[in-house]
Amino acid sequence: MSVSQKLDRELINEYLEGNDKSFEILLNRHKEKIYTSIYLFVKDRSKAEDIFQDVFIKIIDTLRKGKYNHEGKFLQWAMRISYNMCVDNFRRSKRRTKVSATETFDIFDVLESGDDNMETTIMKSQMHEKLRYLVDQLPEEQREVVILRHYADMSFKEISQLTRVSINTALGRMRYALINMRKMVGNKELLLH
Repeated sequence: MSVSQKLDRELINEYLEGNDKSFEILLNRHKEKIYTSIYLFVKDRSKAEDIFQDVFIKIIDTLRKGKYNHEGKFLQWAMRISYNMCVDNFRRSKRRTKVSATETFDIFDVLESGDDNMETTIMKSQMHEKLRYLVDQLPEEQREVVILRHYADMSFKEISQLTRVSINTALGRMRYALINMRKMVGNKELLLH
């Protein structure tokens, strides 16, 4: 079985058995969705990087303490952690202290670039920027549902539980978000070209 076909739980088990490379593979598999969702919540690259690093420190800590179970999917679990950290960030009135790269673990030491050629990487990056822009323009409640549904791959039931609204409210917010995004694309047709 190739590394790319290994399930998240297999990579987690290998990591817990001492294979740090397995965690690096797991991180690289999910880093884009997790970072993007954090960035779309906080709208600040520096804060997003801080929270992203904090999320993975918490994940590592939870894994090492044996408190993670495989009932849910790893990405949804990681997204719940990042969502809660974004909410905590908003609740704090004073500026949080930045995690220093001089500490024993720096998440950015683990990140590697993918195998894409430069042209593909640039095209993906431009498309992601345009999508981020559209999502960023949405009202907060709609933006939240879009991020949790499309970046965190959460079900509407999970979204309703996490955000403490009914499933119908979550579905309605998604519907309005899609309507609003279509209007924005219609008003700025060159945006997605």
